[in-house]
Amino acid sequence: MRFLSSIDISASGLTAQRLRLDTIANNLSNAETTRVANGTGPYRRQVVVFEARTPQNSQRGFRKILEEKAGPAPGLGVRVKEIRQIGENEAPFRRVYDPSHPDADEQGYVSYPNVNVVEEMVNMISATRSYEANAKAIEAARSMAMRALDIGR
Repeated sequence: MRFLSSIDISASGLTAQRLRLDTIANNLSNAETTRVANGTGPYRRQVVVFEARTPQNSQRGFRKILEEKAGPAPGLGVRVKEIRQIGENEAPFRRVYDPSHPDADEQGYVSYPNVNVVEEMVNMISATRSYEANAKAIEAARSMAMRALDIGR
């Protein structure tokens, strides 16, 4: 594997995990938002969906032939496919009885977002650990390159 390829792969992981952390922070900050700006109801939880990066060129090289025969090869990094909103049909809104709330329905219930704070904190820890692992991989690649340069002296 080339030196810059390993850094590029880890950098893609850093970028993806940073966006994941931003999305988690957005979910946590809106955990009690009962009405969004367009008035369509409570905030809906968002999740980041990743996918493997694919080679940009379509040359018929060894990697391309190998992928055709054995499936996609690992080692190209990751990218964000989409940021999906989790609707009420996938995770129901939390309903709380509070007839004095301005967003209460006819029965006096208020729908709160489908954000589970504990689940978001676990996801935040996971994203942080992934970010740290990618940062350490970049540092290790840099260290190995420096050692290789020292050998030539």
